[in-house]
Amino acid sequence: MQIILLVVLCGCETWSFTLREERRLSVFEYRVLRKIFGAEGDEITGEWRRLHKEELHDLYSSPNIIRVIKSIRMRWTGHVSRMGKSTAAYRVLVGIPDEKRPLGIAGLRWEDNIKIDLQEAGWEHGLR
Repeated sequence: MQIILLVVLCGCETWSFTLREERRLSVFEYRVLRKIFGAEGDEITGEWRRLHKEELHDLYSSPNIIRVIKSIRMRWTGHVSRMGKSTAAYRVLVGIPDEKRPLGIAGLRWEDNIKIDLQEAGWEHGLR
């Protein structure tokens, strides 16, 4: 599973995703875990059945993929914020875009996702 995570999480520091995309990543994770651990024989009926999420979590006790992405994203944010104001990465992190956002339903920005991650982790103050 670690090799699969390395491939899937490549560049996740800069991802900005919605709840739908989070669900799709979770579905992918459980699908891969079901392939790895296989089916289980039911002792009562003798039939094969898929493992449920709780059973997969007991077998593979690593944090789920969404929690890993949020942790990596917050670590990268701290790293960039300590780089200094003269670096391009810092200017992108705290900068204001040159263009207006397109009309329609506003999508979450990367900064919005970081603020949500910090609130979920118990930090009341977001980015400045």
